Amino acid sequence: MQLPNLNGVKNASDNLKDVSIVTPLLLNERLSKKFNSRIFLKREDLQKVRSFKIRGAFNKIKSLDLDNSKDKQIICASAGNHAQGFAYSCKKLKIFGTVYMPETTPKQKVDRVKMFGGDFIKIILIGDNFDDAQKEAQKKINDDTIFIHPFDDNNVIEGQGTIALELLNQIDKHFDYLIIPIGGGGLISGIITVFKELSPKTKIIGVEAKGAPAMFKSIMQNKIIELNKIDNFVDGVSIRKIGNIPFEICKDNLDDLLLVPEGKVCQTILDLYNKDGIVAEPAGAIGISALEMYHEKFTNKNVGVLICGGNNDITRMSEIKERALLYSNLKHYFVVKFPQRSGALKEFVNNVLGENDDITFFEYVKKNNREYTTAIVGIELKLSKDLLYLTKKMKENGFFSEYLNDKPETLRFLI
Repeated sequence: MQLPNLNGVKNASDNLKDVSIVTPLLLNERLSKKFNSRIFLKREDLQKVRSFKIRGAFNKIKSLDLDNSKDKQIICASAGNHAQGFAYSCKKLKIFGTVYMPETTPKQKVDRVKMFGGDFIKIILIGDNFDDAQKEAQKKINDDTIFIHPFDDNNVIEGQGTIALELLNQIDKHFDYLIIPIGGGGLISGIITVFKELSPKTKIIGVEAKGAPAMFKSIMQNKIIELNKIDNFVDGVSIRKIGNIPFEICKDNLDDLLLVPEGKVCQTILDLYNKDGIVAEPAGAIGISALEMYHEKFTNKNVGVLICGGNNDITRMSEIKERALLYSNLKHYFVVKFPQRSGALKEFVNNVLGENDDITFFEYVKKNNREYTTAIVGIELKLSKDLLYLTKKMKENGFFSEYLNDKPETLRFLI
């Protein structure tokens, strides 16, 4: 199998002049102080399409010989960011293309694909996730179509690798660690391609969402594994199956691979926005989420973290906050029994809830019998340790029926 190489990355850098921007590498003082190291953020969220994907998509499409094949069509599948890079490239190069995206793609990403591609792009929304959309797109491949793969392609990987060239030019000394998100594996493969040649002592740490560990399981079993089920919340990196080329590169060159819970990613998104003024999408925040898992390694180190995208739909913020609270053990759902008499709710509030507890969700379910009725109640705590006291008081006063946080299939209907 032919793999991407450093010369290909350098050629991609030339192709991308006046297309992608050299995104800033910024020292984050808050994170540096917290982790006792120099934490640098590579801000690909500030790219023209708010993600690194423009690099690989444009480099691939630029490499095609379409001058003598005017009847050929190009197509792609994407969870949103590759589609934006693809759309921008089509309009820039005046090539018509079709984009397949999941029906679950945030509206913000769909609208931006339309904006970047204009009349050069046709959008087809199909399936529940990236893998579904990709399967539909690949059904259309024939002698007259070219599929622009989002990660399993040498030209795409070499385009993403241009980030690594910029990183090496932007730091005075060297990176001890780089923390890079993994979806299909194209991004981290491009960065490995450069760093194993030009900075081999830098440790490359991959990060996946806990609910979509396709690379992790593949490396553990030394073969590519297709996941049967994934949590699609971190949509930019949530896929069922990694690429063949990324697998060959990563299985021998990754120094470590971390799995980050989706709730932790949500808390990071909120912290970045509230404390740093950075709007990151879930995939863009996952690298920073991993810092806490790896902080024991960081003592006076140079650590680079890639914020790979900033296409976050503001309509998702309520879900993001909810997931963050659940992860932090501050939000809890119960089935509560209320006696069929006046004053029962007042008694629950006065005798059960602590002074810092808030009811954030309340919905009667049904009347079980003449003595009790039940309700689903969501309670937000100020301190996670208050859960024991709250549960104890509910049981002592006869209100406790069921705790729902331990029932993910039920809980997902509430968030």
